[in-house]
Amino acid sequence: MQNQQIQLFLDTVSEDRKEIVTKLHSIITTNLPTGFEVDVSNGMLNYVVPLSRYPKGYHATKGGPLPFISMAAQKNHIALYHMGLYGSPDLMKWFENAYAQQSVSKLDMGKSCIRFKNFEHIPFDLLAELCQKITVDEYIAQYEAILKR
Repeated sequence: MQNQQIQLFLDTVSEDRKEIVTKLHSIITTNLPTGFEVDVSNGMLNYVVPLSRYPKGYHATKGGPLPFISMAAQKNHIALYHMGLYGSPDLMKWFENAYAQQSVSKLDMGKSCIRFKNFEHIPFDLLAELCQKITVDEYIAQYEAILKR
């Protein structure tokens, strides 16, 4: 069922973005540490800590898994939401510096949202490295520390 949902999501992506979204999905699933799972909700691909691993789930979505990375094909860009960046100033600093060194385009980013408007300049290798930076256990600890504040 999960693979069907992922394929249905990919089938809804416009033709001019389908190849990029599919490549990003492959990079993320290949490089995420063991323990994360993929689901589809809210019109996005979500890479989450499943309830079987973290039964408390996400505080903002009762009964929902803890989101880690989400990807959406928006009207004017492809968005990659990385909650680990949002919760770790050190990781954010590393990413900003690495992006400046590895990409010819300027970083277009909010607190956790990286926006890609020019698909030719997506730093795929950097995104693969970013996916490997936080394990499930590290992310849960980071999330719980933020909740306690």
